[in-house]
Amino acid sequence: MDTAFLITSFATLFVVIDPIGLTPVFIALTAGADKAHRRTVAIRACVVAALILLLFAFLGETVLSTIGISMPAFRISGGILLFITALDMLFERRTKRRDNQAEEQAEEPEHPDPSVFPMAIPLIAGPGAIASMILLMGQTTNAIGVATVIGVMLAVIVIAAVMFLLSGPIERALGKTGITVVTRLLGMLLAALSVQFVLDGLSAVGFGG
Repeated sequence: MDTAFLITSFATLFVVIDPIGLTPVFIALTAGADKAHRRTVAIRACVVAALILLLFAFLGETVLSTIGISMPAFRISGGILLFITALDMLFERRTKRRDNQAEEQAEEPEHPDPSVFPMAIPLIAGPGAIASMILLMGQTTNAIGVATVIGVMLAVIVIAAVMFLLSGPIERALGKTGITVVTRLLGMLLAALSVQFVLDGLSAVGFGG
């Protein structure tokens, strides 16, 4: 096994997926949910994200080119979707919708399910993670290298799942005011990140230098 390649793969995917940074986002998106619902969302999000990354690891750009989608276009669309989520977090639209549902269905309130969108994609398996998987798989031609990339990706996803499952104690430590502050702050950061995705996509096709 190439130790240098292993370290490079882990560092790349850990930084791009950023399990630590995603944990407050997970808390904000599942605020008010019970432990069972939060656990379900965490596991489903990580499983879906892992499957998406596995798909692109083995098929790579073939998937996108077959349906006529380029990576720049994928980055731009992911950025737009992420920006919509950021607006919801900034203006507490999710909280308002959840309060309305609680009033209308007091007996059995429904919680939003952000597991597939935006948690699995584009937050965990976003354009950056997908592109990183394609690039890392392109750097190896043997079975050991392929297993290394897949193993590292799964390890990072497991770390993310563990962080999400520990989100309850983290939420209690922050409190309602802390969660509100973190939600607004992350909304701003997500908005900036989404714009960066769009700018990267435009830059790749020759716009904006």
